[in-house]
Amino acid sequence: MTPNHAPRLILFNKPYGVLTQFTDRSDPPRPTLADYITEKGVYPAGRLDRDSEGLLLLTDDGPLQARISNPRFKLPKTYLAQVEGIPDAATLDTLRRGVTLKDGLTRPAQARVIAEPAWLWPRIPPVRQRKTVADSWIELTITEGRNRQVRRMTAAVGHPTLRLIRVAIGDWRLGDLAPGDWCLAAAHGPS
Repeated sequence: MTPNHAPRLILFNKPYGVLTQFTDRSDPPRPTLADYITEKGVYPAGRLDRDSEGLLLLTDDGPLQARISNPRFKLPKTYLAQVEGIPDAATLDTLRRGVTLKDGLTRPAQARVIAEPAWLWPRIPPVRQRKTVADSWIELTITEGRNRQVRRMTAAVGHPTLRLIRVAIGDWRLGDLAPGDWCLAAAHGPS
């Protein structure tokens, strides 16, 4: 980045099934960021699994990328998770205190049951529903970024994740971006 160049920050609503990278060597190739992002020279600040949806930040500013993605900065990331079953108060307390996973105890999280968001777009393909098992939505905010952490946390407390949507990273919010859409945003934000 040149001294006179203002950092660019892109907010992208990553659709289900899209890889958080610009290339794919699979045959046939899977959808990537290159199918959506036209800006050149930007790179993902963190990851979002192929089977997850929602907010992904991309930037051309290395220090900003590190501040967003490095767990030592403890930048909160908020997810909406559709889970099997209906978590009770004890389950939510476990999520709030931290869950023991194979790679250790997670940091405390914020967790609450919410109604299914009215603004939610349909997922393609749809989530498989089981008629004999109820599902519900929880909002979960974590400050670390272990591999598939939210999915592993909800599974560990007996409520496997069916659908996962990231709606916020620090002060940056998904807002009303439709799946596959992106916009430029102010690169200043959480310090």
